Amino acid sequence: MTTAPPQVPFNATLRDGRAVHIRMIEAGDNERLIAFGAALPENDWLHAENDLRSPEVVARLVNARDAEHWRQIVAVAPDGAIVAYASARQLPGRSSHVADIQLIVDKAWRRCGLGSVMAGEIVAHARKLGVDKVFVDMVEEQTAGQAIFTRLGFKLEGRLINHIRDRQGKPHNLVVLAHHVE
Repeated sequence: MTTAPPQVPFNATLRDGRAVHIRMIEAGDNERLIAFGAALPENDWLHAENDLRSPEVVARLVNARDAEHWRQIVAVAPDGAIVAYASARQLPGRSSHVADIQLIVDKAWRRCGLGSVMAGEIVAHARKLGVDKVFVDMVEEQTAGQAIFTRLGFKLEGRLINHIRDRQGKPHNLVVLAHHVE
C-alpha cells in the first residue's frame, strides 16, 4: 500500500453520516482532551499507555505538539468535543527509521469509520517524519483495532504472552502489527 500524504486539516463524513474535523492537536486542547479521556469506558484505560484523564499527561502531550519527531491529530465533532486522538512518534537512535502509533476513539464514535480515517492519516504523518516502518501494539482482545490496521496493510509481527498488565494487575497478551511505508 502506498501511503497518501497527510491531509490535515480536513473534514470527513463517516459511514453513519456524522461529520468530524480532523486536525493537528492545538495549544487550547487540554480541557477537551481531558473531557475525551474522562468519557472513555474504564476498560479502555486498563490497557492505555497515556491516561488522557490526567491533566499532567494531557499537558505533556499538548506541550509536545511541535516536537520534531512526534505528530498528534484529533477528530473534533461539530459541538467542539474531541472524539478521537492519534499519535505517531519516531523512535530514537538505532530505531529512528521506525515510528510507533497510538489511536483512541470515543466509544460513541466507533464502528463508523472514524478509526480507519484517523489510522490512515496518522500513518501518513508517520511517513512524513521520514520513517520506513510503523508499528502499533495493542492487547490481543482489541480485535477491532487490529482489523483497522490490517486493512491498511499492517501485518502481525509478534504476539507477546502476558506481556502487559492492565491497571488492575491482570496480565494480557500484546500483539504487534507493523507496516513498511513507501
